[in-house]
Amino acid sequence: MAKFYDKIPPRMQEFIKKQKVFFVATAAKEGRINLSPKGMDSFRILDENTIAWLSVTGSGNETSAHLLNDNRITIMFCAFEGAPNILRLYGKAKEILPTNNNWETYAEHFPKLPGTRQIFIVTIESVQTSCGMSIPFYEYQGERNQLIDWAIEKGEEGIEQYWKDRNQTSIDGLNTLLKE
Repeated sequence: MAKFYDKIPPRMQEFIKKQKVFFVATAAKEGRINLSPKGMDSFRILDENTIAWLSVTGSGNETSAHLLNDNRITIMFCAFEGAPNILRLYGKAKEILPTNNNWETYAEHFPKLPGTRQIFIVTIESVQTSCGMSIPFYEYQGERNQLIDWAIEKGEEGIEQYWKDRNQTSIDGLNTLLKE
């Protein structure tokens, strides 16, 4: 049976900190709904109603485009080991770019990763837990380094060109904050 909370209780914070992957869902008022898996050391709980997620350069920039249109966001965690559990964070998000005045305030919470693009700050409106009894067990084997290696090889100038070429609009043609 699903339960709702108006903040992230301490035991759920501990669950979140142990997870190796999370999923982010956003949608503009029109167009596709985006659902993306995320990993790396890129998620922080700032307080019981605020989280931060460090976004590195990827093939698209859907979250940025969607949040400019509708700032709703859902983040989901699944237990792939131990007791079954699914946890969803529902909230409103805003995007912080490295050029924003408050960038360092949030960036200090994360490791410096090549290809870092933005940080999303989410104000939590509700938290939902559900059983997750149908979720299979998976064994964590380690992090993939391909994205970091790719960003290092591209270098800062190459990453900025990639943003210009591929991260200024969504797949539905919506602008992102990287749009010149």
